[in-house]
Amino acid sequence: MRHAEPKLPDRHPTVTDAPDGAEVRSIVLAEYWPVLLFIGVATGLGLVLLAIGMLVGPRRPEPEKLAPYECGFEAFEDARMRFDVRYYLLAILFIIFDLEIAFLFPWAVVFEKIGMVALIEMALFLLLLVIGFAYVWKKGALEWE
Repeated sequence: MRHAEPKLPDRHPTVTDAPDGAEVRSIVLAEYWPVLLFIGVATGLGLVLLAIGMLVGPRRPEPEKLAPYECGFEAFEDARMRFDVRYYLLAILFIIFDLEIAFLFPWAVVFEKIGMVALIEMALFLLLLVIGFAYVWKKGALEWE
């Protein structure tokens, strides 16, 4: 007759039933320590590099360097003028298609594991994007005067 192996507890082996939960908090904080260390080092390095640049960098302001820059031309209108809506529409389209590619790469990596259902879902996703693109194109939002 075979004896059953004893079942291991589902809890972390160092956690005890302390009423105040001090050990549980120390374990959780220990898991976040590498992240906090990374944030601290990155912040410190950034501040040190900014300070070095301010201390060592040349300070020779000239009228040309202090003048507002607008595509190589002298400013000819108010900087607060309204942009054409098509500029924003084109920017939003770029972001949408950029995000589409960001969704396609991880999907392509795990395609064999997720099967035919995922293929159909991705085809529907791409079809909706193509319909939206065709609508924008038909409305003439991509044409400039």
